[in-house]
Amino acid sequence: MNHDLSWMLESALEVPEARHALLVSADGLLMARSRDVPKDDADTIAAAMSGMQSLSRTVAGFGGDGAMRWRQTVVEFDGGWVFLISAGEGAYLAVSASPQVDMQDITFRMQQLVNQLGKALSTPPRENSGIPT
Repeated sequence: MNHDLSWMLESALEVPEARHALLVSADGLLMARSRDVPKDDADTIAAAMSGMQSLSRTVAGFGGDGAMRWRQTVVEFDGGWVFLISAGEGAYLAVSASPQVDMQDITFRMQQLVNQLGKALSTPPRENSGIPT
């Protein structure tokens, strides 16, 4: 199945100060990218995001009783933020933003997008009915 989900990622970028978005598989493969991310860069970032998610899951127990479940990873840089959340079974949504982004707004929008992506990722493609259009 090869659906182009890139257009869906653009909705995350409607939040002021949001920059880029990627949909990444758990094994680090790029599933979709927002239009302003070059393909080669997106492939590299996808692999890194998969590793970041794996590291975050590994240290989740450090924050509590060991039974904690990973929900998201947020990384702050001098030039902004990177947000990483689960986007369903074996997929992750990553969004970068400037330092001025409203963190509550961007994470809310990401959750909305994940709900939409979940439906798109689980809906099989329509079969050609043989009826001319």
